Amino acid sequence: MASTTLRDLFENQLQDAYSCETQIKKALPKMAAAAAAAELKAGFEQHLTETNGQIGRLENIGQALGIKLSGNTCEATEGLVEEGEEIIKMDLDPDVKDAGLIASAQKVEHYEIAMYGSLCAWAKRLGLTDAAGLLHQTLEEEKRTDAKLTKLAEGQVNPKAAR
Repeated sequence: MASTTLRDLFENQLQDAYSCETQIKKALPKMAAAAAAAELKAGFEQHLTETNGQIGRLENIGQALGIKLSGNTCEATEGLVEEGEEIIKMDLDPDVKDAGLIASAQKVEHYEIAMYGSLCAWAKRLGLTDAAGLLHQTLEEEKRTDAKLTKLAEGQVNPKAAR
């Protein structure tokens, strides 16, 4: 039977979010290892810690709502991670590579902001107050990470890369 309700869509996209975060968890150590700027390396490592917390929140939501989170693959994240791996493999000046890593990370952050914004809105509409609160917490973390990346790019990495 086809999924037809907002709840069905919410569950499907929650599974996508879980896939997204588990893929990011695997990609962040590679990005940290490839980063030349100490602040960027530390930012990727800090976001890995946040990502582990985000995975935990998703697992809590899944358990509370009886949703099996595994089984979906987020193809969008797969593609974005692949693009990041291409940057890592490119023979670039370290400062230029850092600029590319930031751009790659921000593509992921923007995707996650859209994803968690929708999930929050749907959870609220469905009366899933606890889930909405947990999803909102993750949404705010993603927004802060994006802002930190922008600040690092504009204030430090991009000026070095442009020299």
